Amino acid sequence: MSQRLAYQTASPEAFKAMLQLEHAVHTFGLDEALLELVKSRASQINGCAWCLEMHTKDARAKGETEQRLYLLPAWRDAHCYTDKERAALAWTEEVTRVATAQDVSDATYQEARRHFSEKELVDLTLAIIAINGWNRFNIAFRTTVKDYVSPHSN
Repeated sequence: MSQRLAYQTASPEAFKAMLQLEHAVHTFGLDEALLELVKSRASQINGCAWCLEMHTKDARAKGETEQRLYLLPAWRDAHCYTDKERAALAWTEEVTRVATAQDVSDATYQEARRHFSEKELVDLTLAIIAINGWNRFNIAFRTTVKDYVSPHSN
């Protein structure tokens, strides 16, 4: 598949708005390792190769293990994730799939609230909204997957 258009240059204003949203997400104080897991999981669900390449490379550069990245699609059955990470991943999946499920379950909400304050849960939800937005831009315009190099690499 070839790239349809470069959304970054077609509408610099839209791209800037997305970058500002992404910047805001990183100022909230959420754990960066957790954010990379959330971004990777949402990108898996949505099938966004470009975002998967970026966020798995960023996660590794920030110290995430290969094993945890490989097991991410089966996180419920893997014992290498903390309870807080599990709550975030469940929240990520339900928020990402809200269009088809038309709900986020009370059980998932209650578990997320056990691990996140109200503010943290709102901030985490905005991070999920942001990655879903990036996924949709990259999928819709077939952004070419290239050899992304993480700025976090040594």
